Amino acid sequence: MATLWVGGEGGMEESLVRRQGITFMSIPAAGVHGVSLVNMPRNLTLLGRGIFAARRILNEFKPDVLFFTGGYVAVPVALAGSSIPTLLFVPDIEPGLALKSLTRFADVIAVTTDRSQKYFRKKVLQTGYPLRSDLALWDRQTATRHLGVSGELPVLLVFGGSKGARSINFAVMNNLRELLAKFEIIHISGELDWQYVKHNREQLPMELAARYHALPYLHEMGAALAAADMVISRAGASALGEYPLFGLPAVLVPYPHAWRYQKVNADYLAWRGAAVTLEDRRLNDELLVTLNVLFENQNKLKSMRAAMFELSHPRAAEKIASALIQLAGV
Repeated sequence: MATLWVGGEGGMEESLVRRQGITFMSIPAAGVHGVSLVNMPRNLTLLGRGIFAARRILNEFKPDVLFFTGGYVAVPVALAGSSIPTLLFVPDIEPGLALKSLTRFADVIAVTTDRSQKYFRKKVLQTGYPLRSDLALWDRQTATRHLGVSGELPVLLVFGGSKGARSINFAVMNNLRELLAKFEIIHISGELDWQYVKHNREQLPMELAARYHALPYLHEMGAALAAADMVISRAGASALGEYPLFGLPAVLVPYPHAWRYQKVNADYLAWRGAAVTLEDRRLNDELLVTLNVLFENQNKLKSMRAAMFELSHPRAAEKIASALIQLAGV
């Protein structure tokens, strides 16, 4: 079965998609919800151009089924392909506005957890969060060897997403020596703060620098997840799938300057006993104390690992693929 990925022009996903050997085509697109009156004409023009471009792509590719995961780039494709069977996957617990607008086109709505049902009038299919198959190839021994982690101290993974998270990066930098006194750290900073992180690493004494594995980006994310004893991160949708696969307890810091979906994700994992949450504005002051309290209570950590692992859905991708094949009538 041939697969075509349609993304936005200039989006960072293009290189990642092509890296996986998947054909990629781009279309112009822009959001219209919450856009100022000044930018609205431009965005509406881009939406119109996107619909035209999507119609041309669909006429050439002739797909049997469409698969959406949200984002404003999906809207013109959905409008252009309204007659084609469609599966909509909702990665976060609460759908964003773009996803809600796409529900009218969806024949099947797949969700990560059953908590999402309340946001839809249609019955949903709970599949779990789909994961790349290469993640499961990593075990702790292979991962620590690959990353040069000694494992003599508890291993802390700090991850702010592909672009990084400035407040998390700065909180770690402000507490770096105190953290390295108790933890070995894998820090994936993102490109934006990399020079600052690199400079701080270079100022460390040799003993502490050996425990600090800082990288701007890591393609082998499974290695970092398998090597860690705990993760500090935002609460994007991947936290609902990747952390459970490895039974990895989490300190989650929802991004405060966007729609509340990250807070909903974090609150769900905390409610299940798999994570604790910190407010972004209090992160710098409370990070060190929170970690000390958690690692001084090994029973608490053990229960968090078990709770996180219970949320794992390792066959999520298979369930979504089966639903797509059924829709396509192949």
